[in-house]
Amino acid sequence: MNQLNPVNWQTFKNTLLENQDKILQFQYAEGQFVDASYHITEIKQAPIVSVDCGGVMNSWTEIIVQLWEPAVSETDRAMKVSKALSIVNLVEKSLPLNPLGVVKIEFGNSKFDTRQMYPAEFVLEGDSFTVNLTADFTQCKAIARNQSCGTASGETECCAPSATTGASVKDIQVMELAGGENQSCTPGGGCC
Repeated sequence: MNQLNPVNWQTFKNTLLENQDKILQFQYAEGQFVDASYHITEIKQAPIVSVDCGGVMNSWTEIIVQLWEPAVSETDRAMKVSKALSIVNLVEKSLPLNPLGVVKIEFGNSKFDTRQMYPAEFVLEGDSFTVNLTADFTQCKAIARNQSCGTASGETECCAPSATTGASVKDIQVMELAGGENQSCTPGGGCC
């Protein structure tokens, strides 16, 4: 899988269903695995609605599986896929999950800042089923449409002031906030 083709919930769940008797592990960095004592603490369904820098509205759903490591390791062996699926079934009794939702795994520990990552690869070795994770990423949807911010063509640099607004880089002002705790941003005040 590459960054442009994230795994949807239906594919992720079906892959788990095909490997129920395996031990479920998550690799969050090269050679770094979530501790075998991890818990699946919650599964979130997040409908996202956004407007990108080109003024286009976008919407999608994310299914976020949150993993937590206890402070003290409780076991040497991670949970079976079947146990993870029992948690999924419990969640889906109360919250039907969108089968087309983009799957993200949320994880962090004392050595790795909490973040949401994509399942990039599923690795089956012996009795282990490992989900290799890759970092989330940012993107500019306007570039993908061959547009720029607020323009209809890719002629201007993305995220530069639009020719239709008449603004230029020299027109943008930055307000010095040092010592200005009581100052506020007002229309026409030059701070935005």
